[in-house]
Amino acid sequence: MGIEFVDLFDQWASTYDETVAGNDPEYREVFSGYDEILGKLAGLAQSPVMEFGVGTANLTRKIIQHNKVVFGIEPSREMRKIAKIKCPEAGIYEGDFLNYPTLVAPIRSIVSSFAFHHLNSEEKKEAIRNYKELLEPEGEVIFIDTLFKDESYKHTLIKNAEEQGYSKLAQDLQEEYYPYLEDLKEMFVKEGFEVSFQQLNKYAWLIRAKKGE
Repeated sequence: MGIEFVDLFDQWASTYDETVAGNDPEYREVFSGYDEILGKLAGLAQSPVMEFGVGTANLTRKIIQHNKVVFGIEPSREMRKIAKIKCPEAGIYEGDFLNYPTLVAPIRSIVSSFAFHHLNSEEKKEAIRNYKELLEPEGEVIFIDTLFKDESYKHTLIKNAEEQGYSKLAQDLQEEYYPYLEDLKEMFVKEGFEVSFQQLNKYAWLIRAKKGE
């Protein structure tokens, strides 16, 4: 994952919670139902959980409230500082989707929220291969992230953002590594996962990929 994203996260750390709470009109629809969405993921995860892209520990906090063990991975130093204050019960470590500490405990769930798109296609494929090795039999990858169900829908979202004057959002939709649903499905299936997708709002999808026995 590029260093440019780490710099962005460091700068965003102090206002991240305001953004996901809907206080930034430009990204309000992206994070629509944010609290409920994270609650859904937290309920699905099985302990022990490995979370990538912890951010300010909003999802981590909810998983801990379910009395589950969480190992959190976050590349941004500023985000980690906030996460450790908000959720001292979790282990929060420096790392990213591809580079992270080796954990001795078998992992039953690998989770992430609004972060996997920071990897390009080749990095996504590498990460999925790695996660297959991390998970115990029938373990599950459970992600929430923005993706496009097809090219037409991508263009519709970009056009809508431009019409609302949301130039930064429109640029993000064009330049970040948001995947197409079928491409992401193929990546998981190729590694032997059984994968399903559920749309949660205009932008966010629940991705569940279960490892075989």
